[in-house]
Amino acid sequence: MTRAAAEGDARRPLVATFSVAARDAATGDLGVAVASKFLAVGAYVPAARAGVGAVASQAHVNTTFGARALAMLEAGHGPEACLEAFKGSDPGMASRQLGIVAADGRSISFTGEACHAWAGGVAGDGFAVQGNILTGPEVVDAMAEALSRGSLTFPERLLGALTAGDAAGGDRRGRQSAALLVVGAGKGYGGFSDRWVDLRVDDHPRPVGELGRLLELHRLFMSRPSGLARELSSADIRWLQQRLRQRGYLDEQATGEWSPATAAALESLFGVENLEERWLEGPRVDPVAWRHLKVVLRDAVP
Repeated sequence: MTRAAAEGDARRPLVATFSVAARDAATGDLGVAVASKFLAVGAYVPAARAGVGAVASQAHVNTTFGARALAMLEAGHGPEACLEAFKGSDPGMASRQLGIVAADGRSISFTGEACHAWAGGVAGDGFAVQGNILTGPEVVDAMAEALSRGSLTFPERLLGALTAGDAAGGDRRGRQSAALLVVGAGKGYGGFSDRWVDLRVDDHPRPVGELGRLLELHRLFMSRPSGLARELSSADIRWLQQRLRQRGYLDEQATGEWSPATAAALESLFGVENLEERWLEGPRVDPVAWRHLKVVLRDAVP
């Protein structure tokens, strides 16, 4: 594990922030979580590509670093080589800060000597944590410690690291925005891309907490079924048919028996409620989707 810290007084607009770039050793997924007293920090700091790496570029941010680092990593270069290339081509490196994690777990956290205090970072196998204009080094230390808690799934661990940094003091100017980007092979919507989680809170008094709320919604709407399906009983089917009739999805009477019309009506409702990823062929349903539909349909009226 390495730490770098710096103080400085560069006088241009900057993305003062705290961030974590990391790799999930169990799955190979990669991601970045970031928060800042800066509008829409997610538009500038994070970059990640499945099977390649994750990058957080901040402070007096050079917005080319993310794409350039990913291109170099994909070509076989390591994080150290990326940093040296940037140092050799960017005269503003003293005011830059970045964290890079490669798909094989190699990492680096860099803080230029002109970054605003407190500024610094910690890097280790599979992660890089960094921040500037922080309340102190306890912010990055808390983030690195939280990230090591292996009981959570990867997006939740990234969010947990961000939450720990926020609780430890975070950006000493206050709070405004946060973002979470996670990539994994074939984990995007419908399996058509690698962009698994891509959430932004651009302007909010409690952005990290709001990011957590959005991640919960993402899990509801975008996660595929896991675990045992719920087999609908005759009473479940009758209740469902009654509510589907009341909502105008179903024409036939509520009999308590599964039918093609019931299946078609329920699949239509799944589409309206953005639950397509959780669709199963009936009379089975995903338990998470069923709990959501019980709330949605509870107050259905003719």
